[in-house]
Amino acid sequence: MFKYLQSRIRGTAGVGPGAPPPGLVAFYWHFVRQTRGWYAVMLATSLAVALIDTVIPLFIGTLVSLMEAPDRHAAIAGNVPILLGMVVLILVVRPLVVLSDVAIRQNALLPGVTSLIRWQSHWHVVRQDLPFFQNDFAGRIASRVMQTANALRESVMSSIRGVFYIAAYGVSALALMGASDWRLTVPTVLWFVGYAVFLHRFVPRMRDLAKTSSEARSLLLGRIVDSYTNMHTVKLFARYADEDAYVREVIDQHQDAMGAHMRVISQFMFWLAALNAALLTGTATVGIWLWADGTLSAGVVATALPLAWQIANVAGWVSWEVTGIFENIGVVQEGMQSIAVPLGGVDRPDAVELEVRRGEIRFDDVFFSYGRRDASAVLDHLTFTIRPGERVGLVGRSGAGKSTLVNLLLRFYEPEHGRILVDGQDIAQVTQESLRAAVGMVTQDTSLLHRSIAANIRYGRPDATDEQVHAAARKAQADDFITELRDWKDRTGYDAHVGERGVKLSGGQRQRVAIARVVLKDAPILVLDEATSALDSEAERAIQEQLLDLMQGKTVIAIAHRLSTIARMDRLIVLDQGRIVEQGSHDELLRLGGHYARLWEHQSGGFLAIDIEPPETPAELEDDALANETKAEPMAEAHTDDPVSTRA
Repeated sequence: MFKYLQSRIRGTAGVGPGAPPPGLVAFYWHFVRQTRGWYAVMLATSLAVALIDTVIPLFIGTLVSLMEAPDRHAAIAGNVPILLGMVVLILVVRPLVVLSDVAIRQNALLPGVTSLIRWQSHWHVVRQDLPFFQNDFAGRIASRVMQTANALRESVMSSIRGVFYIAAYGVSALALMGASDWRLTVPTVLWFVGYAVFLHRFVPRMRDLAKTSSEARSLLLGRIVDSYTNMHTVKLFARYADEDAYVREVIDQHQDAMGAHMRVISQFMFWLAALNAALLTGTATVGIWLWADGTLSAGVVATALPLAWQIANVAGWVSWEVTGIFENIGVVQEGMQSIAVPLGGVDRPDAVELEVRRGEIRFDDVFFSYGRRDASAVLDHLTFTIRPGERVGLVGRSGAGKSTLVNLLLRFYEPEHGRILVDGQDIAQVTQESLRAAVGMVTQDTSLLHRSIAANIRYGRPDATDEQVHAAARKAQADDFITELRDWKDRTGYDAHVGERGVKLSGGQRQRVAIARVVLKDAPILVLDEATSALDSEAERAIQEQLLDLMQGKTVIAIAHRLSTIARMDRLIVLDQGRIVEQGSHDELLRLGGHYARLWEHQSGGFLAIDIEPPETPAELEDDALANETKAEPMAEAHTDDPVSTRA
């Protein structure tokens, strides 16, 4: 039975009825309505338990009345059906009803609803645009997705179990006491009024404090994960004290938030205990007074006192349930800041699949400034065309707009003005998945998934065979080191796992795995953003030969600060402050003697030097004169590795 119930709600069966809405009630209903039938069954079982619990004090009163009878044996004989009914109800019916209630809650709703909310929240969040993740801690986003599911489920289930339970029990108890004498209900009615005032005073405060505490906890988790993720940097710079202070600050904030929360809870517990004591004392006083006056029998008083005591006990439980409800509402509100956020950079409703027939790329009057009106443009009305199969290198100092140009091509951002076309198709009109499927990219900052080597390479083509994966690795000069790998669980070769972001591999090894992934993808458009920057010269030379083969028949955009790596491109486009200042082949640009030629002269080991020109020394002047006399090619090495140090 338990396995059957656990299989009724499959959390990952669907992605939900649209995006989670921003309103609190609408956000709750978005998830609740998907399993409302199960909540209705839980409501029925909870009400059944409450009604049975209400009858138990009535049985106690009946037993007291029987014990007062002059002829005890006759009294028992005359009430056998009632006594048997009591036994069956308490011994058989109530355990079965409780079992049903527990089975629904613990086996159907708890695992199923939790998984459903987490899955749909994750499905929505993971489709946010890149800036969404760049502007927040990954740990905090993950924490919100995980905690919101628990909080939403618990607040709904607590509402059903707590609020409806005490409502059903309270109404039934008042009816039973009122049937004997209306005056017996006065303490309970007054208690309900006081209880409502009590909740009205304390619950909103606890809700707000719970939200503050939840936000502090998420921030704490985000900072801790940030430290752990960048542990190599922490150890490299020996900044333990700074990291301690960074985390200590939010731990103190979280402790202060929890302290404020606990102060209110302590007051809550005291006043609830006082209110419950007043209920029990008042009911006993009225009952004894009416019994002494001869209005009520001892059996009725014996019924009323357990009812009052049960209400007091239930009230404590329900108060905690209500407190939990509003605490969880605070957690849900905090989680909505990441989950109930409209998707950015979504496809248009009429978006079509991109069809790459030739691979022509055209930037048409593209303007982009990251939305900063007071800043200069990153790309300033850029217009150029990359012909099908042409290999183009983008050149420029850091901040010239090279990576931004690629990010716009991949639609990580949208142009603020102008269009980008692939084979005449405006990429704003096509689906992002089809666009990115047509582009293979190797980035400078390569991060791998915490999976096996084979899984990371196969990410470029999920249906690839093992032989195709191995062939791609060989082309990327990665097969030799892969076959020698062994991870911490003794998995070897292509089955070895690489650790979070690929930390178990060196920078060059990660780069070669990333290149193998792109080789396997075999997309018609190839983007290389410092693709060989992490490699040694020998490995770079070997891989460049493979990349030349990979470039055959593809449209290529290559970015490199090491100009020697892109000198063989068909055309070089030189960017400066978001504009094209020069373009042509390597030799043409050197003969032009302009911006590119100066960059080439500043090279040191193939890297762009810092854009600071120190005063020339006599030795340097002599070298320059000699270079002019011989009309040699531009020097491959700069005068110094560190112009700033030279000036100093």
